[in-house]
Amino acid sequence: MTDPANEDLTARARIRDAAIRLFADRGMDGTTVRDIAQAAGVSPGLLRHHFGSKEGLREVCDQYMLDRSMGIKEEILLEGKLTNPGFMPSVHPTVMLMYRYVTRALLDGSPAAAKLFDHMVGIAEEWIDKIAPGITEDRRGFATVLIGMQSGLLAMHEHVSRNLGADMFQTEGYTRLVGAMVDFYSTTLLDPELAAAAHRAMDDLRANLKEQ
Repeated sequence: MTDPANEDLTARARIRDAAIRLFADRGMDGTTVRDIAQAAGVSPGLLRHHFGSKEGLREVCDQYMLDRSMGIKEEILLEGKLTNPGFMPSVHPTVMLMYRYVTRALLDGSPAAAKLFDHMVGIAEEWIDKIAPGITEDRRGFATVLIGMQSGLLAMHEHVSRNLGADMFQTEGYTRLVGAMVDFYSTTLLDPELAAAAHRAMDDLRANLKEQ
């Protein structure tokens, strides 16, 4: 006989996964509890039993997608799986779903969107410590700009896709986008002297404003 506890966990995961797909396609406002329950093959009452409300479910989905994203990044950057020819094809559908989900989640103007962005910045700070310690004296500022730039690509996906010549949420556009991002992150755009001069200029500006 099937363990009822395992059935319960399976139902919870089905609800979560159905909600992620629907939130990615329609946004939270465009998705009802009944829509999610129907897609998961459960009753609305069971959804509320597991998550309390649609808002509670969205919080679980946000955290799950962040955890999954970080897991993939760790496999790429810390475990060296980028050289495994089967790795990227295996995670590609998940990555595409994450792109669409985060785009919707960050742009709905809700407190949950603000919480998600702040959480992403916090994770970016942790990653700076792991892979590029000492890259900046303002870790919070660096992480905020990094997440803002990446989120901006998602927010402007229609314009980005048009100029790439392919939908960035589809394989052709995504691979071109990532190739350009790799070039961007691996290239020093400012020589050290100019960068140092820019930092001094900002320090002087802050000092002048404090004196006024």
